[in-house]
Amino acid sequence: MAQDHIVKSFDEELEKLNNVIAQMGGLAEAQLAESIEALVRRDGDMAALVAAGDKQIDALERKVESLAVRLLVLRQPVAADLRSVLAALKISGLLERIGDYAKNVAKRTIALSQMPPMEPTHTVARMAGVVQEMIKNVLDAYIARDAEKADDVRRRDVEVDALNTSLFRELLTYMMEDSKKITACTHLLFVAKNIERMGDHATNIAESVHYLVRGENPEDERLKNDTSSLTVMDDNIPEQE
Repeated sequence: MAQDHIVKSFDEELEKLNNVIAQMGGLAEAQLAESIEALVRRDGDMAALVAAGDKQIDALERKVESLAVRLLVLRQPVAADLRSVLAALKISGLLERIGDYAKNVAKRTIALSQMPPMEPTHTVARMAGVVQEMIKNVLDAYIARDAEKADDVRRRDVEVDALNTSLFRELLTYMMEDSKKITACTHLLFVAKNIERMGDHATNIAESVHYLVRGENPEDERLKNDTSSLTVMDDNIPEQE
């Protein structure tokens, strides 16, 4: 009976951890959607609110860390239970980074709202729509412990990379044709790169879900179809704070 109580108590604490992850993911997904809505509407005030909302995600990440540490210290889980706790820790960190990138998009949107409208903004929104769907699906896969659904998300990363590369070339053409558009295009380049990185993190979450469920990493190598990082938009360029 005592053992049953311990198992039930552990399951309840693990469920609490999963719920915080789900809440965190929902906020990150909403933050991306709202930052893109602000970009399309050219609404600087809305973008400022999105940027300020990142603190909620940070607070939830700290809550995940606290719950996970408690489980590790008091329950000393092994095998699948240990993978569940470690996956939650890793996924919360990735969701926090997605929130940071959404905040960066919002900050760029504040600047873009004060400049003439740019046609490529709609391509950015389409790219963000793909990433938003990836985030939603990978969270569903995590909650359902569905490795196949996670693998579907993982395969979509190549679609985001292709859109990013296409957009990169389009924006370079705009800049070469009209020097007055260089500043706005540069902001959009960073917006696109932030969205592409969100897609990468959604893919990383998908790989964590696969490992959580199957106990092994995906066998196939992740495909990449993004050549923009081979040019001036290097991944190591720091984003604005």
